[in-house]
Amino acid sequence: MSSISSDSPRLKGARPEPMLWALVDCNNFFVSCELVFRPDLKGRPVVVLSSNDGCIVARSPEAKALGIGMGVPEFRVRPILRANRVQVFSSNYALYADMSARVMATLAGLCPEICQYSIDEAFIPLSGALAKDAFAVAQTLRRTVLKWTGITVSVGVAPTRTLAKAANHMAKQGLGVVVLDRAADLSALLERLPVGEVWGIGRRLAAKLAFLGVSNARVFASQSDEWIQRHCTIGGLRTARELRGMPALAGEHAPTPRHTLVVSRSFGEQVRDLPPLAQAVATFTARAAERLRKAGLAAGGVGVHIRSSLYTGAAYNASGQKRLSEATNDTGRLQEAALSVLRTLYRRGPAYAKAGVLLFELTDAARGQYALFPEQSEASTAQRAALMQAMDAINRKMGRETLRLGAAGPKDAGWHVRQDRVSPRATTEWDELPKAFCR
Repeated sequence: MSSISSDSPRLKGARPEPMLWALVDCNNFFVSCELVFRPDLKGRPVVVLSSNDGCIVARSPEAKALGIGMGVPEFRVRPILRANRVQVFSSNYALYADMSARVMATLAGLCPEICQYSIDEAFIPLSGALAKDAFAVAQTLRRTVLKWTGITVSVGVAPTRTLAKAANHMAKQGLGVVVLDRAADLSALLERLPVGEVWGIGRRLAAKLAFLGVSNARVFASQSDEWIQRHCTIGGLRTARELRGMPALAGEHAPTPRHTLVVSRSFGEQVRDLPPLAQAVATFTARAAERLRKAGLAAGGVGVHIRSSLYTGAAYNASGQKRLSEATNDTGRLQEAALSVLRTLYRRGPAYAKAGVLLFELTDAARGQYALFPEQSEASTAQRAALMQAMDAINRKMGRETLRLGAAGPKDAGWHVRQDRVSPRATTEWDELPKAFCR
């Protein structure tokens, strides 16, 4: 195959406007990550729980066949889980993030350009020879990702991203790859696709369209532009044009620049005192700052939100913000700002169940606007930047939060997210690597 192969170097050159879009989506991603290191569970029902082991957020096909729904609280289906020997995992976000990076790196090594849409999805523009041989290209992507990462993906290919989403939905039914490049195929797909399943149409709009007699994607796309814009605004019109095979999101394939970054978690146990609450806020701030540096960004302000339990007395919710004199991604400076906000919000008495940190006014760290009277000298700022780089390098090599600032407190504090059934972080922690024995 001349267009792409798993043994070929990355294709070079500028990209003309794509003829087709491919959507690569990992199947049951969280479960698939667990099965890479637990192949003995293949064929058995497996589920993954949300933070604090609350709700089911991923299911294997065998678990879906048992009628276990997405988002259902674990305690409600506990009898089904026990009766059918369902393997239950706590969310292992470190593992999932690393496996996602491996999948995306594999795709980026095979294609001239990819646009990551979520932790387990990426759009890929196909033009020229890649578009002409789209089915073989999609098969190669699927085969190579499985071989190099152990993750099974489905690939949908179509003239627009909205149709590629629909094609991917078909591919997940067992085909693995679906290419919709003929008008007859597109018409048949739209006839079978409920309007509520169309990418870009939410539940409220789907209910409105159903009331108006629009039941499937074909009926929706066949309405006049005036009718669609009147009932669905300009966003609905773009979706309709995409369903007709006309790219309406041209020039928007690149990720939108971030303006905010949030790290928020529920606590493993309720917190009443300020010191452990401050440790949680400092930890969330450090994680947000690390993400900032990885993205080459700096924050111009910090926000903090705390919330008490909804089930113990009167609920207490509070939030506050602080703008910085100059944008930064220094963990220490961001923690100092976040903790100063927290001290103004904290009230003795409530049992706090959740906290979050918001970094806003994000800018390119290399082109930030400096204060007229900076709080630190240029030399001190350079030293702090070098410290952050060294800390990130050590944590990448030795594992997450191997090196961190003392404000974050102990790693085994009770407020940390409860993960009673978490699997080993087999790709990011040295002491959790799988062990092989020769007998």
